[in-house]
Parts: sequence; C-alpha cells; structure tokens
Amino acid sequence: MTKKLALLNQLVADLAVANVKFHNLHWNVVGERFKEVHVFAEELYDMLFEQYDEVAERVKMIGEFPPAALSTYLEMTKIEELSDKDYTIKETLNYLLEDIQYLKGLAIEARNVSDEEGDFATVAMLEDIVGTYCKHDWFISQMLK
Repeated sequence: MTKKLALLNQLVADLAVANVKFHNLHWNVVGERFKEVHVFAEELYDMLFEQYDEVAERVKMIGEFPPAALSTYLEMTKIEELSDKDYTIKETLNYLLEDIQYLKGLAIEARNVSDEEGDFATVAMLEDIVGTYCKHDWFISQMLK
C-alpha cells in the first residue's frame, strides 16, 4: 500500500469515527449556549460525512478499496471516542477543536504526499477539505476566547 493510500484510508476511518463522536457531542452538550453549539456540532458532522464520502470515493477512483467496516474504523482510528454523558460547552468545543486540528494535519500530510506523486485531483480535493478545517479551527478558537 502506498503512503498516499494509507493516509487516505486513515482519513476515511477517522472521518467515520469523528462523525459519530460529533453526533455524541451534538446530542449531549449542555450549558448556556446549548442551542448555538448544538447547531454548530450538527453542521460539523454533516461536513465530516460529506468529506468521508468524498475521500472514500477518491480511493475508489484510484482503483483501491476504502475501509468500510466499523470494526476496521475502530482498529485504525486515532480519534478518541467519548462516553454518552453530558458535556459542557467548553468541553464540547475543546473536543471539536482537537479533532478538527488533527484532521487538518492528516489532510495536509495526505495532500503533500499526493502532490509529490503528481495526483492533482487528490491534491485539489484535500486542499478544499483543509480550507474548511482552517475556517472551523478559527471559529472554534474564537468561541473559546
């Protein structure tokens, strides 16, 4: 397996698990700004799901199989799962920020390896994804001030 494929598959697994984690935070956030953070977490998990599908389809376009089993995702992921309990606004935002920053770093690494291989289509896809992470990194950082 090439480094690019390994990174893309890692991204697929991490996006799948992050999507579930962000749902958990969306359902279980509590506090004064509940509605704002509840809605924001939903926007983020919708975004992650679209990226999950896009990256997996890119792996298929390359001629490979993306991981597609929950058990595989759990073996591969570097995203920390959370218990089903209440999470304060600050806890929720910190978890969202931590995972967005991790996914951004992974997408940048995959983008750079794709560029080294001359894979323009994957580079373009990942640059768009990184751009969304940069925007949400900033949003969450501002919310935490």
